[in-house]
Amino acid sequence: MLNKFFKTINKRYSKFFGFIFFLRYLIAIFSIAVTLFLTIPFFFNYDKRAQVVKNNVFKNYNFKIYNYEKISFKLLPLPNLEFKNVEIKLEDDSSNLSVENLKIFPKIFSIYNYENFIIDKIVLNNNDIALNSSHLINLIQKISKQKNKLSLNNLNIQIYDEKKLILKLNDLKFSNYKFKEKKLEGKIFEKKFILKTSDDYKNTNFLLLDTGINANINLNSNQQSAKYSGIFKGKILNSNLKFDFNYNIKSLKIYNFFFRSKSLSFNNDSLIILNPFLDIKSYINIEELDTDFFKKMNFKEALNLKDIIKKLNNKTEVNFKPKRFNKKIIDEINLKIDLTYGRLNYVQKFLISDNVFQCIGDINLLDEFPLLFFDCKFNIKNKKEFLKKFSIKSKKNDNILKVSVKGNLNILNNKINFQNISTDEGYKASTEDIVFFKNSFEKILFDGNFLDIFETKKIKDFIQEII
Repeated sequence: MLNKFFKTINKRYSKFFGFIFFLRYLIAIFSIAVTLFLTIPFFFNYDKRAQVVKNNVFKNYNFKIYNYEKISFKLLPLPNLEFKNVEIKLEDDSSNLSVENLKIFPKIFSIYNYENFIIDKIVLNNNDIALNSSHLINLIQKISKQKNKLSLNNLNIQIYDEKKLILKLNDLKFSNYKFKEKKLEGKIFEKKFILKTSDDYKNTNFLLLDTGINANINLNSNQQSAKYSGIFKGKILNSNLKFDFNYNIKSLKIYNFFFRSKSLSFNNDSLIILNPFLDIKSYINIEELDTDFFKKMNFKEALNLKDIIKKLNNKTEVNFKPKRFNKKIIDEINLKIDLTYGRLNYVQKFLISDNVFQCIGDINLLDEFPLLFFDCKFNIKNKKEFLKKFSIKSKKNDNILKVSVKGNLNILNNKINFQNISTDEGYKASTEDIVFFKNSFEKILFDGNFLDIFETKKIKDFIQEII
């Protein structure tokens, strides 16, 4: 019975089974052919073919491979040529990129046709580069504007300014073909960050993880070469900021600047000249200011940035007028500063109950122990109203009192020296009086941080001490 069944099957489906048995030979031949196609390249001498590959990399990526340890063929994950310990010269840049592992993935048939060698993509693993700050923009543009497929894994960048290290970017990862949007990941200040840009670079988002810091840049349409304009929005912890900007290779204009936080709110317009020298002009209008804000500032650490300070040319005018019905000691402040090569000149004027206080002076921020020189004029129209601001009672409504004070502050050693103290009524402080004012000032006002001398309670205690 079984024999009859198999004879019937064989008779009816013999052609089908014949095709199946024939197909197995085709599959075997195809497998052998593919295996040979992919394994024969292992036996090629790639040092003779290296120049063709290098020329192609330079033509398509502007990466000039001028030194490498060895080159070999790798089958996985896709057929590729692997260069070990490569030195790459970036075109129009004096910096060299050191690459531990450079993988070049050619079009599949380019493995055999080096006369028409075509690269599909390149991958650079474990890379290091040290460059001057002026070349950083060139590197960013070279990578971000790359149209051919490029992937960077574990790129470490050291940025120098006059041979001094100023910034490190570590573990950078970038690919222009793996995602719908271009994405850069890495570390800055030992914190992980993610930067994403749209394909047309008109929208960029930056996020510094676990810090509460993020930023978004939207560029306007019809951008011209080397000229950009748009809107910047950012958040730093619980603070928000927003501004419009116009940028070209020579200058950056910031306007409609708006900053808001619990302790500080202000508007700002600035013009930053970038070339040939850094020059900044700003106008700041403060709307809200909590004096506790100054307690969070570390003035001494800021003075340690002398290499940056000496390169700044900055003219800034600051105005502060608290909102109506706001209970502030100071009714209005105007401060003008001019910083050039580390020397800061200032003119300060503030009002307390229509009493005018004005100071001019200067300080060299590059000195080891900077001295703040001051020449101040106090025009007190109503002593009673002035003291009332500090909750100090006085029964006298004295006539207008004009006081002149000259001296200097050692802002790091918490010392003050008065050169002279006098009034328009003929009073001139004696040596004993000056010593008394000096000791009282250092004991009450200058017992901590330089910025602490502006605390209302300390000013009140000092006034009560000397009147």
